[in-house]
Amino acid sequence: MKKPELLAPAGNFKKLKLAFYFGADAVYLGARSFSLRSFADNFTDEELAEAIAYTHARGKRVYVAVNIFACNSDFPALERQLRLLEELGPDGVLISDPGVFRLARRVAPDVPIHISTQANTLNAESAAMWYELGARRIVLAREVTPPEMAEIHAAVPALELEAFIHGAMCISYSGRCYLSDFLDGRSSNRGACVQACRYAYEIRAREGKSDWLPVETDARGTYLLNSKDLNMASGLKELAEAGVCSFKIEGRMKSEYYLATVVNAYRRILDGGPSDALAEEFETLTHREYTTYAGANGATSQSGSQKAGTCDFIAVVTDYADGRALVEMRSRFFEGDVLEVLSPDENFKTEVLVSDMVGPDGVKTSDAKLVQGMYSFACPRELRPGDILRRRRKTAG
Repeated sequence: MKKPELLAPAGNFKKLKLAFYFGADAVYLGARSFSLRSFADNFTDEELAEAIAYTHARGKRVYVAVNIFACNSDFPALERQLRLLEELGPDGVLISDPGVFRLARRVAPDVPIHISTQANTLNAESAAMWYELGARRIVLAREVTPPEMAEIHAAVPALELEAFIHGAMCISYSGRCYLSDFLDGRSSNRGACVQACRYAYEIRAREGKSDWLPVETDARGTYLLNSKDLNMASGLKELAEAGVCSFKIEGRMKSEYYLATVVNAYRRILDGGPSDALAEEFETLTHREYTTYAGANGATSQSGSQKAGTCDFIAVVTDYADGRALVEMRSRFFEGDVLEVLSPDENFKTEVLVSDMVGPDGVKTSDAKLVQGMYSFACPRELRPGDILRRRRKTAG
């Protein structure tokens, strides 16, 4: 059985490079319009061309999201965007709207079409319809269980199946939510979701009164619509046996640390690393309660507030020479700190001691406090640009 593709989010060019550095086989990204993460940095037309060239030069794959639910007024610009993609040659375009699908078939016939999870493909008949219309791949709805995935694969074996394996879940069916638009005038289905499902909700105590009361389910309030986070680290074999050929990580708006940690852990698991031991990596991140594919939405919803991770993201290594590491600061650190290395190579989980530190002004310092400032320090362990430094949080007791 062919090893499934590890597919990572790329909210910007820096994250695209980071995803490949930590072992992704492919990335998905969005242009400045028409994708469902309009608050991510995303890519200009020039950056799209550069990103696709960069990816292909490394033998990797890149997919571009054009997955909004479109209005009539969107189609002139959509046509221009799709014609540009036809010229640039990405490895696929993600689409959810049938009208956009029809347009893409007409103006970008050489770009493979992947059906977005927003299209809510839940069954073999829908999958067969998309395949007969010309789709190459379907990103399955997150409500589909592994046994149902296997049934879809058996019914349409030539159709590639992609499934999410990690990240935030939506309380609405694969993202078809109107709550953000209702509360804040920003449509989830056009890329502007404010994640209103993550809010802590309260109720009014008495009709006509101004006082509000929390409906407490934990010490920090009630999260009536807050879904759990997906974590399939222990279920990758089951998904592969069900016919899934692409394992997708959610998070175009997540941090560099999230991206590096999750990609690195899943890469190691797919390459034969111990999933039980590597599962601890997911605890280093801020996250909600984890869940696996469970079918009905009720099984994945009702998480409490987020849980702090066991590590702080301290710095990104930008260079190493003559026994010194040059890093870009992300969180404050000090001379004498012991930092842990997050790396795709043998330095993974090794430790370095911060000593003989020099600040951005070239002067020795004991306190790295300038946000995104460039600091160097003596480091006998050879690090690589792209490695990340983190600090374990002290536990009570």
